Amino acid sequence: MAITDWPASERPREKLLELGVEALSDAELLAIFLRVGVTGKSAVDLARDLLTQFGSLNGIFAAQLSELTQVHGVGSSKYVQLQAIFEMSRRALNEQMQAKDILSSPKQVRDYLCLKLGNLTREVFFVLFLDAQNRVVTTEEMFSGTLTQTSVYPREVVKRALHHNAASVIFAHNHPSGLAQQSQADELITKQLKEALALVDVRVLDHFIVAGNTTLSFVERGLL
Repeated sequence: MAITDWPASERPREKLLELGVEALSDAELLAIFLRVGVTGKSAVDLARDLLTQFGSLNGIFAAQLSELTQVHGVGSSKYVQLQAIFEMSRRALNEQMQAKDILSSPKQVRDYLCLKLGNLTREVFFVLFLDAQNRVVTTEEMFSGTLTQTSVYPREVVKRALHHNAASVIFAHNHPSGLAQQSQADELITKQLKEALALVDVRVLDHFIVAGNTTLSFVERGLL
């Protein structure tokens, strides 16, 4: 049965218009993007197949062109559109963080970091530089390493904080293993960074570990 044959209340587009975007499942949202299915499958069926194969929306966004186009009904144009949507989402969140005190919306910070770091297969160390009103001045990926280890140099972080005239910073790094749990090394480098930045009157507001859609906050764990 085609989507056009479904009751109006169950069609993704009509459901969105009637109930709002929050009422739609991941598969229904993805079906609106796909627009059409393939022979024997509706757009919703195809969306469910993609979610099953890649595990989540984030998994679909993280998929390589060669992986995504192996799915019947998905070509390079869909890959390009997905990447554009993903990047627009990240930029929109970044714009919002630059416009207001980000401490007033901690969920926004987490969402941004998950979009930025959650799908990476290499470990990176990321810094948000903030002004005196806790607005984001800029963000930088400062260090990258292997799947299990990143070398972080406090002197370089201090130099960039001074360059941006930052009043405070938020750190984040990802765990490609998928486990959002701090290690002793994570705690040690955070302590070293905090001490180095204190010498130039720059505060460390938090350090997040990102694993997929999960985040761990050092502040919430009492580690900062």
